Amino acid sequence: TYYVFTFLVGYSAVALNHVIDFKEKKQEIIKPVSPSELFPSLPIVQGTSKRIKVLTRLTLVVSDPSHCNLLRSTSANIRLYDIIAVFPKTEKLFHIACTTLDVDLVCINVTEKLPFYFRRPPVNMAIDRGIYFELLYTPAIKDSTMRRYTISNAISLMQICKGKNIVISSAAERPLELRGPYDVANLGLLFGLSESEAKAAVSTNCRATMLHGETRKSACGVVYTVKKPRKVEEEETTLPACKKAKTEA
Repeated sequence: TYYVFTFLVGYSAVALNHVIDFKEKKQEIIKPVSPSELFPSLPIVQGTSKRIKVLTRLTLVVSDPSHCNLLRSTSANIRLYDIIAVFPKTEKLFHIACTTLDVDLVCINVTEKLPFYFRRPPVNMAIDRGIYFELLYTPAIKDSTMRRYTISNAISLMQICKGKNIVISSAAERPLELRGPYDVANLGLLFGLSESEAKAAVSTNCRATMLHGETRKSACGVVYTVKKPRKVEEEETTLPACKKAKTEA
């Protein structure tokens, strides 16, 4: 599943998602597809001069504890992916994903009623470990039944995590299923997020997930610096006395 055309609706990054479902058949983790194989030249982000950033993501759908052994192993191909996500199907696997697995995202089922209740200890441990929970919005705009499940499951999660470490993504397979960042943030309000939490779910939390993936790959850490703009008052106080006098004159 490839998330494409996001640059048309205001996004600056796109994730190419490779899904492995162990229940369907025996599958192996292959090397991620290089963006150069898919796009001869990366498009320019709308309203900027920068090219869109293409990330690689691996999503493992696990329904048995033995499926988690692959993540615990030091597979060379796993380390090539920018983002590692796990989709647990049972409460036990959800607990394992939150507490022990070295992943960046834990996917929440939004297409059917959850077979278990969220517990505070594993959710809090996942938050402490810097793991984020992913909610998909595409099912909510495709079908009324899945919309009820999406809202219900999301609210159940919000009651435990209090809106922390939430990422809202599309999982879109067609351009018509995509929505802009502001529209997705408004959907977050239906999921039980506050306005600031909904904005973070499509912006800063997504960037934090990318940085968590960089930390996982480097096994050390990542330092991310942001240049903070100075206020006018601060600039005036830092001016030398002679220049300040000329400015006032």
